[in-house]
Amino acid sequence: MLVTFTTDAYADITMFGDVALIMLKMMGHSATVPGAILAADVPVALSRLTAAIDADKSSAPVADESGVSMAHRGLPLINLLAAAAKADRNVMWK
Repeated sequence: MLVTFTTDAYADITMFGDVALIMLKMMGHSATVPGAILAADVPVALSRLTAAIDADKSSAPVADESGVSMAHRGLPLINLLAAAAKADRNVMWK
């Protein structure tokens, strides 16, 4: 399964489903696909995701079977959320 994150303020980001579900949980959301975050809630989701990734970096970093850390996998989503927060736009995923 693939999950695509979209917002009017940034290019679409597509992730493998298992990684996307982990990122959604890090943002404080359920692993429900499809879903959305209202523009007013995007800064909180961004803050939670960056805090979870920073905590992951300070402990033993979690990597998937390919050896890529969650910090590297999450960077495109962090950029999307930051752009959405700056432009006050909703974020959706499907």
